Amino acid sequence: MPRDRAPDELRPVRLHLGYTQATPGSVLIEMGRTRVLCTASVDEDQPRWLRDSGKGWVTAEYAMLPGSSSERIRRDSYTKGRQQEISRLIGRALRAAVDLKALNERVIRVDCDVIEADGGTRTAAITGAWVALWDACQWGLDRSFFARNPIVDHVAATSVGIVDGVTLLDLEYESDAAAEVDMNVVMSGSGGLIEVQGTAEGSVFDRADLDRMLDLAGAGIGELIDMQKQATE
Repeated sequence: MPRDRAPDELRPVRLHLGYTQATPGSVLIEMGRTRVLCTASVDEDQPRWLRDSGKGWVTAEYAMLPGSSSERIRRDSYTKGRQQEISRLIGRALRAAVDLKALNERVIRVDCDVIEADGGTRTAAITGAWVALWDACQWGLDRSFFARNPIVDHVAATSVGIVDGVTLLDLEYESDAAAEVDMNVVMSGSGGLIEVQGTAEGSVFDRADLDRMLDLAGAGIGELIDMQKQATE
């Protein structure tokens, strides 16, 4: 199916806050056909290396559910390879937005489970994970677990790429598979870069290409952060 939106246009995005009742924080994020359920729990059981440090921690796990792709994903594969790398990416992104001392030596664990994948699952997971984290922190504030809100900034992510010489925002699977350059960008609400993952697929790209992709990603992430604000007001 050909891309049916402008090069600088995000896919339709929906954030369903409080999607589940069993955890302190939850959101279902939909970006086009990509859907990720993000849940967040609050735990007093710190890692041994953090005990008596006066700090808490934020960590994440990412997995693709068996029916999320046209080829069934094995359940025992979620701790391996790509899943581990994306889990660590999400955790790093979230910690950039949190005052760990304000967590009062508690751990927030965010689980991101891909229900349906059509490209951009890691970036959708990061954007949704921040909302689930916010939801869990509000839950903790209501119960006086935290003296102040541990969240100090927003975090969102998107993909950009070059397809047939055109710079595109928010790649669905078909565009991603055809991309000459593919890049994932994670940014804070204040405009700082948290992580940039870019790869040339068969042809190199230059500094001007990089600047165009970063500018396009920054504009898209700004829109996503506005949506986060609307969902959490």
